[in-house]
This record gives sequence, C-alpha cells and structure tokens, in this order.
Amino acid sequence: MLSLKYLIVSLSDVYSMLIFVYVMLSWFPTDRGILADINTVLGKICDPYLNLFKKFIPPIGGMVDVSPIVALLVLQFGVRLLIGLL
Repeated sequence: MLSLKYLIVSLSDVYSMLIFVYVMLSWFPTDRGILADINTVLGKICDPYLNLFKKFIPPIGGMVDVSPIVALLVLQFGVRLLIGLL
C-alpha cells in the first residue's frame, strides 16, 4: 500500500511541475523552435485539466489568470486527501 501512495504522490508532483513549466512558458514568445514544440506538448497534457478551472474563474482585471494557481491547489489537496483515505 505504501508504494501505491508513493506512486500517486509522485505522479501528482510531476503533473504539478508540468503545469508550472507550462504556465512559465506562457510568459515567453514561443513562435517557433524547441520552445514552441515543448509548449505544444505541454498544452496537450495540461490544458484539459486547466480548462476546467478557466471556465469558472475569470481573469482578474481581464489579464491575470489565477486559474492555474487554483488548479494546482486543488490537485495537491485532492491528492493529500486521497492519500489520507488510503
């Protein structure tokens, strides 16, 4: 059971890091090159989860999107809750 808990926490940590890198890449121009490819791959991985929160949380002032912060918090609390139940 301990290895299952470790696997779940590790996977959530990796996914959290992917979301963090994806959000940081949005600050840089990624028109072409390796950054564009990385951004495309991360978008396909992260956007389905992030879009759940973008539907309900509008950008602050029309520019600042806080939905990734909420998404990361929900992911971390959800995993910790799941681990506590196992």
